[in-house]
Amino acid sequence: MGIDISGRHEEDGEYLMVAAAVHATVGTTRLHSVQGMGFAVSYHEPTLSATTGVVAEAVSDLPDPSAEPIVAERGEFYEEPEWMVEQYLEPDFKYVESIAERETVQAAHHAAYAARKLLL
Repeated sequence: MGIDISGRHEEDGEYLMVAAAVHATVGTTRLHSVQGMGFAVSYHEPTLSATTGVVAEAVSDLPDPSAEPIVAERGEFYEEPEWMVEQYLEPDFKYVESIAERETVQAAHHAAYAARKLLL
């Protein structure tokens, strides 16, 4: 499951974070198909706790949220170590390691960005 968060910056004195989670089947180098997408919104300041909370909510929207590890770019969680982020999230968590995982996170990025633009 690839995740991405759009809008972790303050805009006009407010926050609007949108998390997207993409559950996909992947090969070694590419995304084969998207099985589902989950979204969540937060208006809280983007602390590690708030960020992981909105991600957990987006992941819980997926058909089988415990099936695969959650994968993200290092910057999503302020470059905190994997073990620290994993304390907040279920199932397992890791940072991107393969091309296919990067593709899944990229799909989540486009989904989160588009959803946030729709809400603005």
